[in-house]
Amino acid sequence: MPESADFFLRVHELVKQIPFGKVTTYGHIAAALGARSSSRMVGWALNAVAHADRFDIPCHRVVNRLGELSGKMHFETPFVMRERLEAEGVTFKGDAVDLAVHLWIPDA
Repeated sequence: MPESADFFLRVHELVKQIPFGKVTTYGHIAAALGARSSSRMVGWALNAVAHADRFDIPCHRVVNRLGELSGKMHFETPFVMRERLEAEGVTFKGDAVDLAVHLWIPDA
């Protein structure tokens, strides 16, 4: 199995652990997987999930470092990501998740 495929699987497994009502960032996932400079690759791993119609991996709970929904274009509509988060009780400050309330940092 290629190294990137293994990394993608590790990303998927970690994203499954994000608690309901919480979010984490691409960078926090990369750091927890020992690849601090690979946040863009985390995004690619999640993009692959969206195109495979995998609903068991809560990709909507991953935001950029500012709490913005940079992955929203990979959902059915640009509003689905925010709607799913709000349905879980996640609050926003403008267009960004209130990270002070909802940030979950995975164990390294």
